[in-house]
Amino acid sequence: MLDTINNFLSSIVWGWPMIILLVGCGVFLTIKLNFIQIRKFNFTMKNTLLKVFVKDNDKKEGDITAFQAVSTALAATVGTGNISGVSLAIATGGPGAIFWMWFSAIFGMCTKFSEVVLAVTYREVNSKGQYSGGPMYYIKNGLKNKWLACAFALFAACTSFGTGNMTQSNAISQTLHTAFNVNEKLTGIVLVLIIGIVVIGGIQRISQVTEKLVPFMSLFYILGGIIILIIEADKIPAAFSLIFRSAFSPKAAFGGAVGVGLKETVKMGIARGLFTNEAGLGSAPIAHAASNTDHPARQGLWGIFEVFTVTIVVCSITALTIIVSGLWDSGLQGVDLTAAAFESGFTGGKYIVSIGLVLFAFSTILGWAFYGEKCFSFLVGEKIGKYYKYAYVLTCYLGATGSLQIIWNLSDTLNGLMALPNLIGLIMLSKVVLLMTKDFFKDPYYIRKSPEEYLNILPEKYKF
Repeated sequence: MLDTINNFLSSIVWGWPMIILLVGCGVFLTIKLNFIQIRKFNFTMKNTLLKVFVKDNDKKEGDITAFQAVSTALAATVGTGNISGVSLAIATGGPGAIFWMWFSAIFGMCTKFSEVVLAVTYREVNSKGQYSGGPMYYIKNGLKNKWLACAFALFAACTSFGTGNMTQSNAISQTLHTAFNVNEKLTGIVLVLIIGIVVIGGIQRISQVTEKLVPFMSLFYILGGIIILIIEADKIPAAFSLIFRSAFSPKAAFGGAVGVGLKETVKMGIARGLFTNEAGLGSAPIAHAASNTDHPARQGLWGIFEVFTVTIVVCSITALTIIVSGLWDSGLQGVDLTAAAFESGFTGGKYIVSIGLVLFAFSTILGWAFYGEKCFSFLVGEKIGKYYKYAYVLTCYLGATGSLQIIWNLSDTLNGLMALPNLIGLIMLSKVVLLMTKDFFKDPYYIRKSPEEYLNILPEKYKF
């Protein structure tokens, strides 16, 4: 009975209705903000990518830097979907699915920008002097709707144990067992110890780990893929040609042998793209809200950078590696397809995928620990919410050693349901995003001394 209900809900939240809502929201915000992700792309890269290694000396007690915030968000976003999700999209929707993945990312940049802007605008300061924010806060403080805010927090808190924790810890244990013959129980114990040390230290320790781990794991995987693409450089033009050609005529790519229609290609590309960068789901803004940024729109630029990095860079490298290998229609799917593609590039390439998967999954567990605690604390208060992290850490062992498929399926559905209250908040508060964006770009190099400087521009009905 539970399976039937969950399958029905899943078909809605990860089917065409949600895809249309997520992309539609991105299109709406893009038009509202006059294609900011394209107009201000150079400015965005100069103020994000080129400032990654600039030390922030203005960090105050209880805060984390802008880069630590985006590292925590990327830690949760760059996960197994970048390896297995991309290969699944290609295997079931053909190479053309990658075009639609890029298509969704273009609008997803604006969605993530808007989420971050609202998260910083409506964040609160907790009893420890730390910022707390995210969809639950901008829905509560901006829309003045507590029950909708609680719905998001509940969905996200439950999702953190499944999609954010058990699915990832299981992927780690299975990968280590397959590649290096490591016992699953041993992996579970080690995970509990390492995750416990980091997570129990709170956002300060999580951000300190992720700001070092995320660049390392991303470069490790990206360089592995680039090496293969350099070796197979002569095949890259044909790979791009295949992607664009089959984006609108998938049967041509399959030679007519497999009945993959355009509808399936579009669906797989957009759905996997949205799943990998999480634009519109509302998770990443929770980390961005903890930043010590001086203006919501300045931190919002990191949201654009985040989607660009995850989908346009990391996912594209996975996709091109698979396509140039010629194995995309071999019948393999998921991690097996990506590993086979890397191995075909050079001997030992499969270990890059295995190690990359372990690092990606590990970072996702860290990022979601912060999301889950913030959402749980929003529901029950900080005094009880602080115990969330202990249950979260112990859950790593269950994920590493068990096969709790029903829990994973439920959390996947809840992950999609998170988007509903978040999208309502984004659309209803789009005027606030526009006001904040205009205020910032009047003089983007001016450093604001306090939140009051930008909050004063809000109309009375949007204040809190």
